[in-house]
Amino acid sequence: MESLKFEKLKIESKIGKSAYSDSEIYGFITDFNNFRELLPAGKVSDWEATKEQCSFQVPPLGRTGLEIIEKIPSSLVKMASLRSYSNHQFTIWIQLKQAGEKDTRIRITIEPQVNKMLISMIKIPLKKFVDGLIDKIESFDFSG
Repeated sequence: MESLKFEKLKIESKIGKSAYSDSEIYGFITDFNNFRELLPAGKVSDWEATKEQCSFQVPPLGRTGLEIIEKIPSSLVKMASLRSYSNHQFTIWIQLKQAGEKDTRIRITIEPQVNKMLISMIKIPLKKFVDGLIDKIESFDFSG
């Protein structure tokens, strides 16, 4: 049997805009205890989190988990899937750029490592996910 060919796929969100500072947003997203509030309602269940890691159920994929693997203050948070929870390996970057006072730009990139045959099935749902996350961040109150 031929081994499965895995390919890297890079999906970038639209560029979002928030009326909060890069440091306010960064402080919030670097703690997974806060992150649940940003996820789409009804899309995940069984949420468990610490500051540096989280795990949750995503139908039909099953349980998955994330850990923060890199942080650059007020500009980048990089997360990776936890192998102990998931067969599906992926990386997510959240980039922040202060464009002015009360004006931070946000981009989310997800890079799943998937079987070449699955790319066409997951590309559109993942693009909708990252754009939906941007929509949520744009309207989110990070002040408190």
